[in-house]
Amino acid sequence: MKIIYGPKGTGKTQMAIDGANNASVTAKGHVLYVADTSKNMYDLKHAVRFIDASKFDVQGEDGFRGFLKGLVAANADNETIYIDSIKRITKKELPELENIFTALEKLENEYGVEFVLTCSGEKETLPQFIVKHI
Repeated sequence: MKIIYGPKGTGKTQMAIDGANNASVTAKGHVLYVADTSKNMYDLKHAVRFIDASKFDVQGEDGFRGFLKGLVAANADNETIYIDSIKRITKKELPELENIFTALEKLENEYGVEFVLTCSGEKETLPQFIVKHI
């Protein structure tokens, strides 16, 4: 798992978009990009599968965890899943998301998929369960 972090307005989304586009060039499997809006959809290369989570009525942490498990289960060729602003998607603050980070670690270990997430905040303010992935 990788974390792209920084205060609001520091270019985390653009770094995730660039990362997904670059990964799609060398990936042996699929690269997915999950966001809560279609705003940046056209900034991604055609090879990156864009998913607007708001179109799937994802509700909270449990709903999002199930949604991600479904993405992983649907295609064994998924290699990297970028998640832009997990706070906005789950409508929870980062310290409340330890269970979802644990679930993501488990999915990575069991299915070989890598997650890259954007998280707003200074390194000093991020919970330890996130900092360990920086």
